[in-house]
Amino acid sequence: MLNSDELRLFLAVMREGNMLAAARRVGVDHSTVARRLTNMEATLGARLFDRSPRGVTPTPAAFALVPHAERIESELLAAMSSVAGRDREVEGTVRLATPEAFASHLIAPRVAELRERHPRLTLELASESKAASLSRREAEIAVMLKPPPKGRFVTRKLTDYRLGLYASKAYLERQGEPAARTDLSRHVFVSYIEELAGFAEMIALDQLLPGAAIVFRASSSAAQHAAVAAGMGLGVLHVFAAAEDDRLVQLFPESMEVWRSYWLVMHADLQRLPRVRAAADFLEEVTRTVRERL
Repeated sequence: MLNSDELRLFLAVMREGNMLAAARRVGVDHSTVARRLTNMEATLGARLFDRSPRGVTPTPAAFALVPHAERIESELLAAMSSVAGRDREVEGTVRLATPEAFASHLIAPRVAELRERHPRLTLELASESKAASLSRREAEIAVMLKPPPKGRFVTRKLTDYRLGLYASKAYLERQGEPAARTDLSRHVFVSYIEELAGFAEMIALDQLLPGAAIVFRASSSAAQHAAVAAGMGLGVLHVFAAAEDDRLVQLFPESMEVWRSYWLVMHADLQRLPRVRAAADFLEEVTRTVRERL
């Protein structure tokens, strides 16, 4: 019969993609991982991984086992949290994966409030442009620009927010302020590196001005903001971030804004953990209090 340690090693290999990284993740040596996987395969009567000099490749049997192993893992975590944490404060670590602007301008400035409320809870804030994989446990909670298409996730809409067209005051003094949208063809722009954008929704410039002359691209929204503020060109920026920067001027706010949404996503098996619930409640509270300026 399989045991929880074997399932933990199996999931580590599936999430890391190789035995060496999995061994480091769970704190054992490589040979222990290989031996435990061999024992699992013997118990199941099925091959879980094809082994080669280049590493391991999961078989269909491995993919079939993953949801069952994750369910057992989550139940064990929930049981430990329920028993160990009964009548005690929320504690532990929660990793939150969010788009960069959401992390920097909405969550990080308020994180001290979460610490004051739950002194034993540690928040890990992973601000990235790509979508984190909750199924691989890269994060317990993610803020996404659209709901995941499939999987055992709990998804709730947090809020809508606006993107607007901005230029720096210095740029406008040098190049002149466009009086009409048709004047924008004479200007240059800042935008995303399209193939590195985690969500198509991140690239709003194409929606507002197809074929715009782009002279600088970055995978980071903060880098784009900095480039626009420095006078590199015009750019589509988060209104809630750009409004705080007195170097910037919003152009055509009546007609050149794009609405997007933030979605709160959790793995269904983790939503009952007190630390995860506390972090999710905090996210919803933050977005409620700042919604008017989004």
